[in-house]
Amino acid sequence: MMFKKVLIANRGEIAVRVIKACQEMGITTVAVYSDADKNTPHVHMADEAVSLGDPTPSESYLNIQKILDVAQSTGAEAVHPGYGFLAENPDFAKSCEDLGIKFIGPSAEVIALMGNKIKAKKTMEDSGLRIIPGYHGDRQDISVLMEKGKSIGFPLMVKATSGGGGKGMKIVREESELKNAIESAQREAKSAFGDSSVYLEKYLREPKHIEFQILADEHGNVIHLNERDCSVQRRHQKIIEETPSTALSHELRQSMGEAAVKAAEAVGYTNAGTVEFMVDSDLGFYFLEMNTRLQVEHPVTEASTGIDIVKWQLKIASGVELSLRQEEIRPHGHALECRIYAEDPSKGFLPCTGTVKKLEVPEGPNIRNDLGISESVVITPYYDPMLGKLTVKGENRDDCIEKMKWALSRFMVIGVATNIPFLKEVIDHEAFRRGGITTNFLERYFENWTKVSQELPKEAVFALAVYDAMYPKRDEVVKYKEPDPHSPWKSAGRWRIGV
Repeated sequence: MMFKKVLIANRGEIAVRVIKACQEMGITTVAVYSDADKNTPHVHMADEAVSLGDPTPSESYLNIQKILDVAQSTGAEAVHPGYGFLAENPDFAKSCEDLGIKFIGPSAEVIALMGNKIKAKKTMEDSGLRIIPGYHGDRQDISVLMEKGKSIGFPLMVKATSGGGGKGMKIVREESELKNAIESAQREAKSAFGDSSVYLEKYLREPKHIEFQILADEHGNVIHLNERDCSVQRRHQKIIEETPSTALSHELRQSMGEAAVKAAEAVGYTNAGTVEFMVDSDLGFYFLEMNTRLQVEHPVTEASTGIDIVKWQLKIASGVELSLRQEEIRPHGHALECRIYAEDPSKGFLPCTGTVKKLEVPEGPNIRNDLGISESVVITPYYDPMLGKLTVKGENRDDCIEKMKWALSRFMVIGVATNIPFLKEVIDHEAFRRGGITTNFLERYFENWTKVSQELPKEAVFALAVYDAMYPKRDEVVKYKEPDPHSPWKSAGRWRIGV
């Protein structure tokens, strides 16, 4: 039986996305929100919305007890965690299970196993997948890590065992940098994840970051929905994703897809997940990690395959068997996604706060906007600065790039700075157009990129002020009655020429 009521334990665009999927399936939705989010779209869209109070993450979206109390008081049968916050928290998944509330995702045991990067790599290595050479042991003494680092050779990577999103990750190019890098990574990992442990890996100089979307039901069926190329990254954070990857041949795609399915089967995975690989310059691929949740970039896969991943999450969690078969997955066209952030490129991409005064988004065939904001919404410092995602699909990659350029040029946010100018230049860069992008792309071509402030011209500010002043009195502006029903002035608004 399909759920009748689902609580979405998240905010922003992913909460909006899940609410839409639920409502299209006839499922009643419950939103939770902090004081800072009381006027955001996901609150207004949900069938019910309950306040969590204090906007600090620890007292709102990360507060397990508060969210479970809301789930119980509203009669929610299941919880969708979205991504981030509690999405990969095994304690939250287990707490839901203990209360008889379905956690829409894999089991707590699988989340815990894959959340520990060292244990995950050991598990995958035992299952026959290749992992990047390095030290994945339990010893965390500086002396041991230093010795292991020297044996691996330089450059190498120091990574947080419980990490993600580039936190607790350091590149070490020579031995003199190693000790400071380890200590810095441990401090950062402790602060971000509550776990200071790290591991070491050989640094691949020109890698590609390729991930495979998987779906696994509770009846033993596992399929993949092909790849996403996530190589365009700034400070280890993905900003542009696409499918298909220009780097993969049919044979390599098949091999990596089979490896992703094998990885899921090895741990008894269920629901939607992502298996991530690093691909070296010789097109050898290595298991990187497995994300036990819905990915930010899932829309590019949906655009390419026509498969609604969120709806399948809901179906799988309710016990439905996958009706999709691997041979039936036939992606078509090319899809690109750009992440829109509230950050100022002219100031080193510092996160920005402010009120969204005006918002206009591009529209048209095969253009998709996933947004967690609307006009008058206040962007606060409490949460991740991502405002939403813009996804386009084209007949081929060149067509897709041109469409994305057009769409970005018509995406307007007034009141808070965004990274849109930067995205436009990246998409239009000659090297990006050629394809074959590696994770070093932005470092190589945009390391010293600067852009003038996005401050509006005085004329635009004046026009916006006039618009805001007149809008409340729009019904009082037009008094003239035009008798001719075909006259262009019949439906005249508050702007008139020659009057």
